Amino acid sequence: MFRHRHRTRPFLRHRLGATLATVALAVGGLVTLGGTSAAADGPNLVRNPGFESGLSSWSCTGGSGTTVASPAHSGSAALRAAPTGSDTATCAQSVSVRPNSSYTLSAWVRGSYVYLGASGTGTTDVSTWTPNAADWQLLTTGFTTGANTTSVTVLTHGWYGQPAYFADDVTLTGPGGGDPGDPGDPGGQVPDAPGGLAAGAVTASSVALSWNAVPGATGYTVYRDGAKALSTTGASATVTGLAAATSYRFEVTASNAAGESAASAAVTATTAGGGGGTPGVPRHAVTGYWQNFDNGATVQKIADVPAAYDIIAVAFADATTTPGAVDFALDPALKYTEAAFKADIAAKQAAGKSVVISVGGERGTVGVNDATSANNFADSVYALMRKYGFNGVDIDLENGLNPTYMTQALRALSAKAGDKLVITMAPQTIDMQSTSSAYFRTALDIKDILTVVNTQFYNSGAMNGCDGKVYAQGSVDFLTALACVQLEGGLDPSQVGLGIPASPRGAGSGYVAPSVVNAALDCLTRGTNCGSFKPSRTYPGLRGAMTWSTNWDAAAGNAWSGAVGPHVHGLP
Repeated sequence: MFRHRHRTRPFLRHRLGATLATVALAVGGLVTLGGTSAAADGPNLVRNPGFESGLSSWSCTGGSGTTVASPAHSGSAALRAAPTGSDTATCAQSVSVRPNSSYTLSAWVRGSYVYLGASGTGTTDVSTWTPNAADWQLLTTGFTTGANTTSVTVLTHGWYGQPAYFADDVTLTGPGGGDPGDPGDPGGQVPDAPGGLAAGAVTASSVALSWNAVPGATGYTVYRDGAKALSTTGASATVTGLAAATSYRFEVTASNAAGESAASAAVTATTAGGGGGTPGVPRHAVTGYWQNFDNGATVQKIADVPAAYDIIAVAFADATTTPGAVDFALDPALKYTEAAFKADIAAKQAAGKSVVISVGGERGTVGVNDATSANNFADSVYALMRKYGFNGVDIDLENGLNPTYMTQALRALSAKAGDKLVITMAPQTIDMQSTSSAYFRTALDIKDILTVVNTQFYNSGAMNGCDGKVYAQGSVDFLTALACVQLEGGLDPSQVGLGIPASPRGAGSGYVAPSVVNAALDCLTRGTNCGSFKPSRTYPGLRGAMTWSTNWDAAAGNAWSGAVGPHVHGLP
């Protein structure tokens, strides 16, 4: 966020990531992470695809591979392979195929710089990769075999000197080569696709499914949004580990020794709401920053902020000489008395709004780096809440934070303020690219008391989306693909908001028209109005949107809140 109107940041892109992207393109091109059910194309031709039988049918260069019980995407095992400075830890398997045939290859991977590919295709060897999968991520690519091709090599690998990676549930679908004992051997009878798939009881994190038993089937596989979720021997299962208030598509296949059936008709179910809730904050909310200074935008009183804003963040509290402590005073340039300020806050709260004190900003430096400063932070913020009536605090520290002690500070504040405490965060885009970053770690560490993270999707340059592709700011794809990083990185949909400038004057770069914001909201919550990137599932519980600032919005005739506000409040 800004204390001043203009700010720029250089184009950001990791040099190693760019280098690897070039390599991947050279061997066949990057392919979007998949959401297509592999089962629909026929049986899985890969032997020991889930590494349940150790490394049987697989070979790994330099003894780099082993199997582990955890983490595993499904079943009881997964591949762990460790690159060195001279070896990429390639693990491969030869699979029999048919000439002039099309195949789809996918695998679940985890780690930094993980590749999936196929060689010896007789046409164009293919490869796809992810630069950073903090949790399991699906990679998918495809190829067509040459006129004389009867086998291909399926492989995974990492990158020189990078940490160990994990792989599980490797799938190759297409016409089987027919070698005796291959999964695609046509000598047996593959079961029919299951019928009668139906969703039963749902919770905030699970969906119960049932279907009709298939004659001759010895097992069933449930797919969630095209990816393998679990295997079972019965005609029912409960899929767990889901996000609250989120829509999922399920299919099921039947299998036996001859192979895996086509997928059943799909059924869609939405989990119950839950997690990330704060009493008094609506399911879908608009956040706006109110400027306690005059920088050329419209000078406002709190009473002047339009009703479209559900959370008003007063910017900013400043550091004091006491480590970790903050204080707030009205800027004399506003000609706003303290009594009127308090009365206006109370009036907003009576209208169902929340008003929080924001800490930091572009030039704010508040250091919470030990237990003492953490306690000072909690004590001083709570004192401001009691003095002015604030509902909580917004963390907008753009010059770094310590996740251990900021977590300690916010938990101490929560213990003082109770369950109605509103905690918002406004990290810069780069701060939410990885769950290992300080901001992302803090958000996950306080997930049970966190209201919303409104990432600043501006002044960013280009950034990585959750599909591993690089997106330039100022588009629907930038908003959706980067929000997806947080949605798939562990935050509840109710804890994710899109931060956007209210006008071109509100930021150095990254402004988009309200119609683009609304399209991104539709894409994430309904799966409509997407650009080239479309998430593998929808997030109906998405909290909403944020803008810098209510003052710049007013200077532009409140065009932003007038368009985005009703749209947020009309989300599913």
